[in-house]
Amino acid sequence: MPFIGCPDIKSKVANQFHQEIKLFKFGRMPAIFVIDKEGLIRYSHYGDSMSDIPSNAEILKVIDEL
Repeated sequence: MPFIGCPDIKSKVANQFHQEIKLFKFGRMPAIFVIDKEGLIRYSHYGDSMSDIPSNAEILKVIDEL
């Protein structure tokens, strides 16, 4: 299964998924989504800080369950 990143230069995708902006933390907070082939969001994580990122194991578990 390929993993696809999403370059979002004009923030269109970030805005669509309501990714939070914190100006005092220099930009958008991390957000991670796992989207299935039908376009349904199967996992979402909105970070509270730039270091708030789920582990690879957590993401891979979600992917394995699809």
